[in-house]
Amino acid sequence: MKEDDPEPAAPQPPGPRDCCHSGCTWCVDDLYQDELEKYRAAHQAWLARRDHRNDTGDTGNT
Repeated sequence: MKEDDPEPAAPQPPGPRDCCHSGCTWCVDDLYQDELEKYRAAHQAWLARRDHRNDTGDTGNT
């Protein structure tokens, strides 16, 4: 069965040596937190769509 609306994948956290601790404007830790926030919002929206499909019996297949 083809999945038309796959569950979003969580971003991979930076490794322990990815941050150089020199105060970069675009720190990998900050970028990860931004991606994590986007993922959480996308995942919540995906859960709502999945729950709606389950409530209506719509499987997404036409």
